[in-house]
Amino acid sequence: MTHQITGALFKSMILNGAAAIDNHKGEINELNVFPVPDGDTGTNMSLTMGAGATALADSAPGTIGRAAEITAGALLRGARGNSGVILSLLFRGIARHLKDMDTADAVDFAAAITFGVDSAYKAVMKPAEGTILTVSRLAANAAVYETENERDIETVLENAIKVGYEALGNTINQNPVLKKAGVVDAGGKGYLYILEGMLKALKGEKLSRSAEATAGTAAFADGRPSSDSREKADFTGFDTGDIKFTYCTEFIVSKKNQKDIDHLRDFLDVRGDSIVVVDDEELIKVHVHSNEPGSIITEALTYGPLITIKIENMKEQHTVKIVESQARVPGAEAVTAQPDGQAPEHPSEIPGQSAAPEKCFGVVAVSVGDGMCAVFRDLGVDQIIVGGQTMNPSTEDILTKIEATPASVVFVLPNNKNIIMAAQQCIPLTEKTVIVIPSKSMPQGISAMIALDTVASVEENTELMTQAITRVHTAQITYAARDSEYDGYSIKAGDYLALLEDTLVATGQDTIALVDAVALRLAEYAPEFITVFSGEDVDENAANEVLKRLTLTIPGAEASIVYGGQPVYYFLISAE
Repeated sequence: MTHQITGALFKSMILNGAAAIDNHKGEINELNVFPVPDGDTGTNMSLTMGAGATALADSAPGTIGRAAEITAGALLRGARGNSGVILSLLFRGIARHLKDMDTADAVDFAAAITFGVDSAYKAVMKPAEGTILTVSRLAANAAVYETENERDIETVLENAIKVGYEALGNTINQNPVLKKAGVVDAGGKGYLYILEGMLKALKGEKLSRSAEATAGTAAFADGRPSSDSREKADFTGFDTGDIKFTYCTEFIVSKKNQKDIDHLRDFLDVRGDSIVVVDDEELIKVHVHSNEPGSIITEALTYGPLITIKIENMKEQHTVKIVESQARVPGAEAVTAQPDGQAPEHPSEIPGQSAAPEKCFGVVAVSVGDGMCAVFRDLGVDQIIVGGQTMNPSTEDILTKIEATPASVVFVLPNNKNIIMAAQQCIPLTEKTVIVIPSKSMPQGISAMIALDTVASVEENTELMTQAITRVHTAQITYAARDSEYDGYSIKAGDYLALLEDTLVATGQDTIALVDAVALRLAEYAPEFITVFSGEDVDENAANEVLKRLTLTIPGAEASIVYGGQPVYYFLISAE
């Protein structure tokens, strides 16, 4: 039984909630058809909660008010997608209610989650029922009702979750889009998974990311996610053309100028839907679906400088889900697998069919790993080719993506030295202007994307992006598949290998020694930024240990960890 939630306990609840949604994000993605059938709700909720967990991980909040404040601030800045923003609002309301409290009892906690629901409803301009809003509201109401006779917080939360699942089951009847797809609301189910994780923390249970979520949790172990028979939406029942607004636009603006926030709401209301505007003390967080991301960003700048921005093409996301659904729906039109292991072609990506230019610059990038691909998409890459070491795409594969890019000038990021030549062969094969930036690693490609300036000329961008990749040094830690001799090293099958660019730095069974060897070599460049991209078989503890070893040797660099999910390489380490 639990009668008081301390700051430390609330921290455990958030860490558990983040692990719970991360473990079920694939399942939630498969339910995602509302407000747009783009299949990313689980990922967005997981990344949003993950931001809170990261912020709390190394802190020791002395009060529940402080723990909730840290959580809310991190979620606001890390919120992704409609579901992620609403999730951040739920915890923002919780934090405001608990602000000055040292601990919280059942009544306090029930009131806090109710306050969170109120905050979410107020920020969503046109709240729809049969969504996460409905599920969270009815669950909160149940919690408040339970506290009339119960002071055990575990019992209160258990009852709230029970009523939440009853509400979730009814979402299919409340929302015609869900009815058409034959599924319950993705965001609502994700929220209940988070609450279940928090409940386990109250009971003293600690959750970690499962093998399903991490594809193997050992530091350097092999593993693959297993197949399952989860409830899944039929994305083929939705026409991409039915998506009224193409671009999901999210940004955070620092409130420097004193302008009425209602004016921004009115501006957005006539230009899009799925609008969420969070008016915080120092920041404005906006989520909107529209066809005018440029004009919206321009208007946002009148309120202050942009802190973050993300624009995604939801029609493109939906097309991918259609292809995936066709591949698994009995009786659906057969989809031919590509020989290089890529996803099947989109209908608009058949060789010979070129997308009409909608903008000046577009980007095609070669990438592998769900995390790495997500980074490239967030930075504005139009088309991603899944490939790299051991699975190089062909010139035709690259050309197909170039033609599918709705731009007159297309930059190509090969991100592997063995793909550069294949990319260059595309230049005379299309009427589009193709410029190959000779990036030799995914971290180099990321820096090139950051350097891209949409208002600069073609020549200026070519120079900016090319200069950017020269400032990036990439180290890799992988394993040897067989015995061999290389660069004076005698390598045994199963040994770990550390490489810097094309040079073997160290080999052996001691992974810490390998990381230290890499750190010493990278330190020679006096980098300002170090980024560790963790692979698909790496758990969070192993990634943190690698980052710790790097920062000990390179203390002056700003260091961070990003989940890359790449195969073959346990870690990609970028120094810039």
